[in-house]
Amino acid sequence: MTAITIDRLTVDDTTLECDVRTSPELERFFTNQPFRTDYDVSIEDVPDGILVIPVLAQVCPVAWANGADVYVDEVDATFARALEDVQETLCGMYDFLEGGTLYARRTIDPEPEAGGESGLLFTGGVDSTCSYVRHREESPTLVSIRGWTITPDSADDEDWRHLTDRVSGFAAERGLETAFVESNMLSFLDHPMLLAHYKRHVDGAWYSSVGHGLGLLGLCAPMAYARGMDDLYVAATHWEGIDLEWGSRPDIDDNVRWTGTQCHHDSYELTRQERLDAIADYVESDAPGLDLQTCNVRMDGNCGRCEKCYRTAVGLRLSGLEPSEHGYPFSDRDYERIRAALEGGEWVLGQDERYMWEDIRGRARETNPTSPAERAFFEWLEEADLEDLVSESGPPLTHRLLRAGARNAPNSVYNALYPAWTTAKAGLRLVRSDR
Repeated sequence: MTAITIDRLTVDDTTLECDVRTSPELERFFTNQPFRTDYDVSIEDVPDGILVIPVLAQVCPVAWANGADVYVDEVDATFARALEDVQETLCGMYDFLEGGTLYARRTIDPEPEAGGESGLLFTGGVDSTCSYVRHREESPTLVSIRGWTITPDSADDEDWRHLTDRVSGFAAERGLETAFVESNMLSFLDHPMLLAHYKRHVDGAWYSSVGHGLGLLGLCAPMAYARGMDDLYVAATHWEGIDLEWGSRPDIDDNVRWTGTQCHHDSYELTRQERLDAIADYVESDAPGLDLQTCNVRMDGNCGRCEKCYRTAVGLRLSGLEPSEHGYPFSDRDYERIRAALEGGEWVLGQDERYMWEDIRGRARETNPTSPAERAFFEWLEEADLEDLVSESGPPLTHRLLRAGARNAPNSVYNALYPAWTTAKAGLRLVRSDR
């Protein structure tokens, strides 16, 4: 029987830890680390059925990919039903997911204390900033998570400090609370091995394409319960009309819930350009000095030269803002640079980037260019075959060969080669999110 068992759940003030046992055929998808998450609020009084949600949110998609069942002593009954709904969505989206059953010795329906609070997953990017603008009357707690794009490794300490400083500053200026969560959810899972096995089925990486909606929201459950959060928002990456296989969508995130908290996939009805419009209105009325942070390269500002920086800068221009006043070094000379990079396949692009450049192209048709350089770029973009530009980009051949080798290796061979595989994993970690 293929199975995953959640063992030894322990809490020490703000730290949650537990062990996971698997049947032999699933061992390659897990490292030898216990699952661990650190919060900045005590979770001592949170029921075990809520405390188990973070680890279930990480392991259940792995179980579903292998037709495995999951065993746990106690689980919140509301979350157990949520998992059934999320499983139905994911299995309907991906043919390679087989599904599985959660078995619990006990289900609980705890009585949370009076809530009234809300939370928002926040990085300071376009999507999460737009969600803040839309829900600012609620004064949501800004929730930032370390463990996905910023890993728990000491090498990422400086990036995490930059993010927490930026979010804390944003919150302080607006009288908001913050919540910082640190987890080893992707080093507890063997993410490179998941990527090796399933990259051929998905557009991005395992976590971005399959796991991050359920995973990130579920990670917040003990904190949300302890803080009395009735609502927890996660900003949409895509929008209505984009039918992409992606791990965070309304039919995933809106189904995630546990006793006391309902999660929400926010701003799905707005395109990325319309979200920038909402931010532009907020800049004009309340925040003339607002900076955004979307860079794929740096966390201490925007490099101004990666695809996401350029895409955001062009979008800001189209929304009537000057990029250089909001965190992006940008001038008319950069339009030719963007065109050359897109035509030359310099950036690894997916279908979501294609839709985002199409969104920009649609807005450009309605906008009068401000310079000859801008006019020339928009005329080129109008005629560009964006599908072809996406197909010309892709990961290096060496990465594809590494994935194939790891996917087909027996466990004994894989375990012997694991140090070399993890050395290469930085090049295999493909993450795309503007949140």
